[in-house]
Amino acid sequence: MLPQHLRLRRSADFASVIKRGKKVARPTLVLYAAPSSQNRFGLIVGKKVGGAVERNLVKRRLRHQAYDLVNQEKPMDVVVRALSGAAQSHNLRADLESAWESAEKSLK
Repeated sequence: MLPQHLRLRRSADFASVIKRGKKVARPTLVLYAAPSSQNRFGLIVGKKVGGAVERNLVKRRLRHQAYDLVNQEKPMDVVVRALSGAAQSHNLRADLESAWESAEKSLK
């Protein structure tokens, strides 16, 4: 589980990262990253992903995968928006890691 101090929780924080951050798109997700003084992570999983069961499954998978990535050297705020194919995808982890690496490189 991702500790509370590593999560984005306020709507204004999400909006700020999406507005000023770098956007990296993959088939199952879109990642927004903005430079920050600390590492924080937020999720957006809409109803297009599926019903409540599928959405919660995608959230759990992404949080678990983000736990390893949040502790990188480069501090940044990250918002991940899951797309409609995320619940059935077996490439969710690879897409998240690839997008994360691209975002880190673009923020250097």
